[in-house]
Amino acid sequence: MSNVYDLLGNIAELGGPVVLILLATAVMTTAVVFYKLWQFLAAGVGRHKALTQAVEAWDQGDRAGARLALSASKSYLAPVIDMALHSSAQDSTRLEAEAESRFAKLERGMRLLDSVAQIAPLLGLFGTVLGMIEAFQSMQEAGAQVDPSLLAGGIWVALLTTAVGLAVAMPTSVIHSWFESRMDRERVIAERAIATILYPQGPRAAQIPEGAAYGPA
Repeated sequence: MSNVYDLLGNIAELGGPVVLILLATAVMTTAVVFYKLWQFLAAGVGRHKALTQAVEAWDQGDRAGARLALSASKSYLAPVIDMALHSSAQDSTRLEAEAESRFAKLERGMRLLDSVAQIAPLLGLFGTVLGMIEAFQSMQEAGAQVDPSLLAGGIWVALLTTAVGLAVAMPTSVIHSWFESRMDRERVIAERAIATILYPQGPRAAQIPEGAAYGPA
């Protein structure tokens, strides 16, 4: 434990408290990223093969096949699609709300990643400004006996915080963009599935009266 304290002390002495804050932010961000990856994996994000088969079967008028395929789906959207199988077109708003509630759970923590991506460079710049102020104060105190190496050393230490801030922000921004793109795809899949269930184009759709086509078999 003492080695950890010594390491943190050296980091604080070299880069100042801002670097410590950025390192703590990096640790927190890493934990959130791993949590989101586990959450996506547990929810079956991107794994909608059985659900897609169920939607396609329903669209072709195969109700039994659709229910059978849906029962094998482990997608977090399966309950919403099952609800759609027993709904009418007038229930589309409610179905979309049910899907959005599931998206909201998957998007928890993503706002934090977005905030880190925006704030980390500003924190780094703030540390650089503080370091530059300290470096020029040292230069002023030295007067005519100023040592250029002292000023150069103060400047590179000050710029270290900007480098750390960018190192935290850039991968966080990339990961956040990837999570957002996955959620955009999930919304498209859900919207298409709900619309297909409520407005099937199969041969039986035209034969079954409206209101009965969407009720339980």
